[in-house]
Order: sequence, then structure tokens, then C-alpha cells
Amino acid sequence: MGNRGMEDLIPLVNRLRDALSSVGESCSLHLPQIAVVGGQSAGKSSVLENFVGRDFLPRGSGIVTRRPLILQLLSDNTEYGEFLHCQGKKFTDFDEIRKEIETETRRLTGSNKAISPVPIHLRIHSPHVLNLTLVDLPGITKVPVGDQPTDIEYQVRDMIMQYICKENCLILAVTPANTDLANSDALKLAKDVDPQGLRTIGVITKLDLMDEGTNARQILENKLLPLRRGYIGVVNRSQKDIDGKKDIKEALRAEKEFFLSHPAYKHMSEKMGTPYLQRILNQQLTNHIRDTLPAFRSHLQSQLLALKKEAEDYMQFNPNDPARRTKTLLQLVQRFAVDFDKLIEGSGDKVDTVNLSGGAKINRIFHERFPYELIKIGSDEGKLRTEINYAIRNTHGVRTGLFTPDTAFEAIVKKQISRLKGPCVKFIDMVSQELTTTVYQCIDKLSSFPKLRDETERIVTTEIRELETKCRDQVMLLIDIQLAYINTKHEDFVGFNNSPQMHNHSNTKIAARMGGNQGVAPHSSLIVIRKGWLTINNIGIMKGGAKEYWFILSAENLSWFKDDKEKEKKYMLPLDNLKLRDVEKGFMSSKYVFAIFNTELRNVYKDYKCLELACNSQEELDSWKASLLRAGVYPEKVAVDGQGNGPPENLSDPQLERQVETISNLVDSYMGIIYKTVRDLMPKTMMHLMINSVKEFISSELLAQLYALGECSALMDESPEQQQHRVEVLQKHAALKEALAAIGEISTSTCTTPLPPPVDSSWIKPSSLPKNSAASGKPGIRSHAPPVPRVPSAGPKSSPNGSRQPTSQQNRTPALVPRRLPPAIPSVK
Repeated sequence: MGNRGMEDLIPLVNRLRDALSSVGESCSLHLPQIAVVGGQSAGKSSVLENFVGRDFLPRGSGIVTRRPLILQLLSDNTEYGEFLHCQGKKFTDFDEIRKEIETETRRLTGSNKAISPVPIHLRIHSPHVLNLTLVDLPGITKVPVGDQPTDIEYQVRDMIMQYICKENCLILAVTPANTDLANSDALKLAKDVDPQGLRTIGVITKLDLMDEGTNARQILENKLLPLRRGYIGVVNRSQKDIDGKKDIKEALRAEKEFFLSHPAYKHMSEKMGTPYLQRILNQQLTNHIRDTLPAFRSHLQSQLLALKKEAEDYMQFNPNDPARRTKTLLQLVQRFAVDFDKLIEGSGDKVDTVNLSGGAKINRIFHERFPYELIKIGSDEGKLRTEINYAIRNTHGVRTGLFTPDTAFEAIVKKQISRLKGPCVKFIDMVSQELTTTVYQCIDKLSSFPKLRDETERIVTTEIRELETKCRDQVMLLIDIQLAYINTKHEDFVGFNNSPQMHNHSNTKIAARMGGNQGVAPHSSLIVIRKGWLTINNIGIMKGGAKEYWFILSAENLSWFKDDKEKEKKYMLPLDNLKLRDVEKGFMSSKYVFAIFNTELRNVYKDYKCLELACNSQEELDSWKASLLRAGVYPEKVAVDGQGNGPPENLSDPQLERQVETISNLVDSYMGIIYKTVRDLMPKTMMHLMINSVKEFISSELLAQLYALGECSALMDESPEQQQHRVEVLQKHAALKEALAAIGEISTSTCTTPLPPPVDSSWIKPSSLPKNSAASGKPGIRSHAPPVPRVPSAGPKSSPNGSRQPTSQQNRTPALVPRRLPPAIPSVK
């Protein structure tokens, strides 16, 4: 009866299974067990009933086993059954066990042949059984019936694979003797995951139903179609016997008589039949448990270590203790403040390597988005000159002016300054939105306490909105201050006397005012503004199609290379007379596109009038636009007179033309000062009035406002999900400790039965996809499960004294579950 001294191993695994039932099936699947695999009506259920000596499994036509049944057989003095989902209830009537299995199956799968991977746990105590743990799996089916999906065959195979691909699972491959063994689905699936046959045991059923004059002697002797662990033959009750309520004990006596009297099997009758199969499975499972126990112990220890910190925190947390609630509230608010500060200041422990967030996004708004918004309102030189023209003529009225009117200059400057309000308000909105997003990102950690999370979110976002209003008022005040007095005595202002000197620099006025670099600068061609990948989007398919290059933008040109090694330069494009325009995103494209073109209508690149460049995100697009602005490449704008006057008249008056040029230079000089001031003051204003204030509020005022609500106890009410999670973590922690303690009680010193030597099992054809599968690009019906990648092994190793040592875990097939595409839906004609 198995290995002496090791009889407690199978009950141990059953204890582990019960202890780990709260952990989930992902852990239970790693427990040593025997999976029973076979086609429909192969006799799997009859074999299991013969083990127990009772009728207790559902029967019928088609697919009857529709959920895995984990069957634990325990040798005991009394006979009864227990279900894990009905703890504490003992079933002494085995007809009631059958009805309970049918009821529990229908509860998840319905009554029309659907299947479910959620197992049913049944434990049977009996003096007539040996200790065994088996998993009865649904029979392999080919044709869907009832409300079964069209891919029922592959769902069943995937379910079977989830069990048999585990190294800790022995495979009991059941095949009827009256079918072609070489095409056995059970053996093919076993071959997929166990190519060396280390875990596969063959069972041949229905030997009494073979055609007269035929037998399975050579197969059972393992001479024909051999398996490493060989085959065991059994004879089950026929359907007529079952309908006639033939007793299983009588059936076992008939089985024994069959093997003793049959001329082909009587010489091996001692190694045939259900009792021998039960002893062999007990022995093999016991040995298998002994071999896999160290690795399983390590697996449990790693899980326990991962849970230890969280479980200890939950052990100390008493949801009904007011002092503990207050302490937890304080800790959560402090952690929220620290997390927010780290995201803003960029000193977080976990650095996001995929996206910008928090302070990095705000920095990008400061130095890329805001300057870009400013440049958009001041880059249309034609529109500015038109406004100056009208201002001068309206200032002179009916008279012809002899001098350049300073009132026209002041009117234009004030109008330009007033136009700053739009970009500044948008700037405040962007920073406020990013602060709110950062708050949401940090507040997710309070999701365990919904009321605390909601109140914290409400208080902080309300404070951000109030600070936003205060900041907007302050910014409007700064702009009004600039409007109140036009300081023409500013040291950087050129003045009326020096304005003609600006004429030769008209092409670089905007770049000068938007720059900010002081001192002696290096040669502009050496200043690298930006590097990165862009796709040239508008090259035709005949010329190679869209292709990605490595671009380098300097102050004078845009170059691109084959790759980021910057060795093979493809082209260098001067930035003179270039402008950029937006390009609408294509319907099927995921790229964000902008175009560069020449204002003098010259070709930009080869025979292309414009160069369409594409990047992968809106942020990257905005960043490239901001970089091009720094290099002096501005967006295209169409001058439209707000009064509907159309384009300005030709400046036929030379004196008026000189006055327009003079005021234009003066406006550019003065607005350069204003732009530099605004670009400097806006980030400082936002940092002082919003960002630093929000940080200070969260760290010092938030807790006080939460206490002021007078509902501190209610704030710390856990969500149902958090309560469930806490209970599950503590249960899992306790289960893992219990399981490790149970393993520590067992001494594994024992003798073992050596594994038979390897045999040639190439006769089993592994499951493979058909030739017309998706791999060939043609629709077709899927075939068997794809084979698991095999790892070659040198076979079992022998010790110097000739005894076999257990094969190392490294030489076994990796436990991978094949994944399949859904089946093709048949077309309706």
C-alpha cells in the first residue's frame, strides 16, 4: 500500500488544499495531484466510481462533467462525503452526493451543456479507498451541443491544459480499448506537456468490448505503442450493468475474473484491474509529492514573504478602535502630503519612465507650452503693420501728419499687451488642471476609505479653485500695471532716435524678443535645440513611403540622420523663410502631424513643397513646435481685419511707410521687454500663489479641515472592497503559515520506486495546427492545441551504485499553457 512512512503525505496535501482554498486556484493548481484526462465516454467516471466502490458521479449522454471535480479519497473507518462549499455537512447517501454535484454544476453553468473552469471540491472518507487526490476533468469533445460556444473543443482543452501543464500534476490518460490508441486525444495532450513521459500513466478501458479475436496484450505489455510508465487495463461496468444497478463490488469481482480467465491477459492479471491501478496511483502520487515538496515549500515561502508586511499592518489595524482610526487618519494624510510633494518636486521613490507627470508636466507648461501660446499672438508681422497703418491714419484724422505720432505707438502697444490676457489665463488653467490631476493621482491611495477620499478630494480641489481665482486676479493686475504706464525710458528700449537702426534686423525681431540668453553665445549653427525621432509622412509609396529618422534641430538648420548614432546624415534643411502649419490627423492614423513649408514657395525637400513630420503623441508635437519657435520657425497665420476692411491699401505714401516702419520697430522693442517680463513673472507667480500654496495647505491645513467636519470616525469607514481585501490577505497569510507548518511536520525519509527507463514514444503525434491555419494567412478550422515548447533532456541520471536519482526540475518541460485565437465564425450564405 504505497510507501511506508509516507502514508501521511496525501492527507497532508489535502490539508494544504483546504488551507489554501482561500488563496485561490492559482496556488491550488501547484499542489501535487492526478488529473484524469480522456474523451467523452472513455470510462473516466467509471474508473473513479470503482475506486470508491459507490455510484456517485452524474451520468448521461454527451458532456456530463462540465466543471472540474477535485476528488480527495481518504482511508477512514467510516464512509461519508464532504463538499468544500458545504462545510460541516456530511453526505452519507451517495445519491445525494450525485445530486449535489449536479446542482452545483448547474449553479455556474446552467442546464444546457455549458462548462466552467471553477472546480468542485469533494472529499470521500471510506475504509475501501487508498489515499488519493484526483481531478476529474470534462471529456474532450468535438462538436458543440446546446448553448455551448463554437469553440467548446478548445475551451475544454485549455481547461485541461491549465492542470496538466503543471509539473506537480500526474496525468492519467484514459483511452478505450475499442478505439485507435495512436490517435488518442488524451495521449496527444499529455505528449504536448510531458514529451518525455515522466508524468503520464496510461489506462486502457473497455477491454471486454473489443472485437472477437482481438486483444490489447502487446499494448498492456508496453511493447506496442509504449509509454514510459506503461499501461494498466481495467474493465468497467457496461451501460446495461449500470442501468441494472449492478453492484460495484460484484463488478470488481467480474473484472478480476475477466483478467484471470482471458488467455491474453491471465499471465499479467496481477498487474491489471482497478485495485492494482489504485495502489499504483497511491504509490506514484506519494513519490511525486515527496519529490516536489521542497520546490513547493519554496513557492509557499516566497508568497508568504510577499504578504508579510501588508498582513502585519492589517493585524495591527482594528477598525473599531477610535485611537487606531485617528492614528491611521493622521498617517494617511501625512502620506498624501508627502506623495504630492514628491510628485511636484520630482523626488519620488518610483520614477515614471513612460509619461511625464506632476512637476515635470508643469515645468513643460512653464517653458514650452506658455512661450508657444505667447508667440502665436505676436508672430503675424503683416497684421501688426496693418494695425499700425490704421492707427497712424486715424490719429492724424483729416490732416496729413508730418511726425510719427507717439499716441499710435502707445495704442498699438496697449493692444498688444491686452492680448496677453488670453495666453496667461490659459496658462493658469493648464497649471491648475495639472495640479488637480496630481491630486487625483495621489488620492487613489485613499480609496480604501471612500468617505475620507471624497472629502479630501473636495477640500483640496476647492482650495485649488480658490487659489486659481486669486492667481488669475493677480495676473490680470500685473497686465493692468503694464497697461497703466508705457515706460519708454526703459534701459532696453531702443527709443525713437535709435529705431532706424532696427531696420536691418527686421527678420530676427521676434527671435530676439523671445530669446532670453545673455552674454556671448556660441555660433548659432552649433546650438542644438532638440533631438528626437520623427517620421517623414508625405513621401510616396513609390519612393519608399513614410520612414522614421533621427532629427537634430539647431538655431540655423534642421538635419536628419538614418539613426540616433548620427553617422549617416540624410539631409540638412536651412531654416530661412520656413514656417510651420498644422496638419489634420488622418482617419486611420495614430500619428500627430505638422508641416514645414517655405514662405517663398520654394521646394523644401527635393521636389516637395512642404515636409510633413509626424510624432507619436500630442505632447511630443507641442514640444517640437515650441522648439521650432525657439529656432525662429513660426506658425502660419492669415491676416484678417477684425472690422472687415480686408487687406490694407498699398502704402503709396513714403512718409506713412517710414512712420509704420518706425512704430513697428518700437513696438517690437517694447514688446520684447514685456514678453521677457511676462515669461519670467508668470512661472514665479504660479509657484508662489498656487503650487507652493497648495503644498502648504495639504501639509498644514488639510488635517485641520478634516477634523473640523466632526466626522472623523465616519471618515475611516472602510469600503466593502477594502474589508474583503483585508480579510483575504489575513486569511491567505494564515493559510500559508498553516501550510508551511504542515509541511514541516512531515519527514520525507523513505524508499522510492524507481522510474522506468525511457521508451520511444514518437508514435504519439503531438497536437498541431492545420496547414490552413491563421499562420498561413487563410481562414480555417483550428486543430489540436499547439505543442508546448520542448526542452531536451538527457533522461534520468544514475548514481554510482546504479540506483536512479530523481530527474531534476530543470530538465522538465516548462509549464506553459497554449493560447489560441477564437474560432472562425462560419459565413451565412
